[in-house]
Amino acid sequence: MTTSVKPKFAMYWAASCGGCEIAVLNIHEKILDVDANFEVVFWPVAMDAKYKDVEAMEDGSILLTLFNGGIRNDENEHIAKLLRQKSKILVAFGSCACEGCIPGLANFSSRQEIFDTYYETISTDNPEHLRPQSHYKMPEGEVNIPEFYPVLKTLDQVVDVDYYMPGCPPESHQIAAVIDLVIQVLQGKAELPPKGAVIGVGNSTVCDECTRKRNVRSITAFRRIQDLAPVDPEICLLEQGIPCNGSATRSGCNARCPSAGAQCIGCYGPAEGVLDYGARLISAFASVIDAKEPEEIERILDGIPDPAGQFYRFSLAGSLLKAGVPAWKKNGQAKHAAERQRGQGK
Repeated sequence: MTTSVKPKFAMYWAASCGGCEIAVLNIHEKILDVDANFEVVFWPVAMDAKYKDVEAMEDGSILLTLFNGGIRNDENEHIAKLLRQKSKILVAFGSCACEGCIPGLANFSSRQEIFDTYYETISTDNPEHLRPQSHYKMPEGEVNIPEFYPVLKTLDQVVDVDYYMPGCPPESHQIAAVIDLVIQVLQGKAELPPKGAVIGVGNSTVCDECTRKRNVRSITAFRRIQDLAPVDPEICLLEQGIPCNGSATRSGCNARCPSAGAQCIGCYGPAEGVLDYGARLISAFASVIDAKEPEEIERILDGIPDPAGQFYRFSLAGSLLKAGVPAWKKNGQAKHAAERQRGQGK
């Protein structure tokens, strides 16, 4: 008697918060379909798995890998390349893998600034001013920890990616729909979308899903939502002076935040055709400003409390900018100085 071999499934958590892992578990009984149709061979957060086990697998033997998190250190990069080698289908799963997300905002700072903030600020008790070291010799042997890179990279900046599934995290019902699609493909009832497709989302913007009225008002100031009372439940939030990112953000969430009276913050990433998320938002925000003089326009724009976080909260690492000057310049200077020292025999 012959037994059918189930296709292999893997999931990995790199530089991210772990919300994507929880979102997969939140598909409830649909998780049983994963177990019924796949052999889970690598999912460190849910099972005991070792890198050496993956290394021993044949190339391309894993059918589907969901990779969440950006590439912040050499361990992340090693596993990204390993899973790319072993997987037929590699999905950038969640905003961190697709665009860099919140961890990518650290690309505005140098590695030194990040460490100073983490290890020396008031919330940290570090009287000996210790810093992480990639290699440290102990009596028992040398201890090695991952090397922290100067900038965080998106998954597709390191390896070839087959599909993208954004969201912070992706909606559980969207995850379930994608799993259903893959199962139908395995059963010969459907076909996979073209390589490079963005899956589990819509093809329009959050504004198109939002039921609030637009083209009603122009604004003379931007305000935090808590400073504007009452908020009109029917009018576009942006046209009430509340920085809302729906005009540049991909649809698929059913405009959950604007429907609840909170501005869209952009977790579903750039809408179809948006080359740079921040640039599109700047254009959208400028379109509702009721001013013509440059000084007045500048005053209104100064009302946005955190422009960098507003325009690139989820997408800095994957944007045209990719990083701020400190991340490139200071680390670059340090690298060149080290190279000069080596050249001088120091």
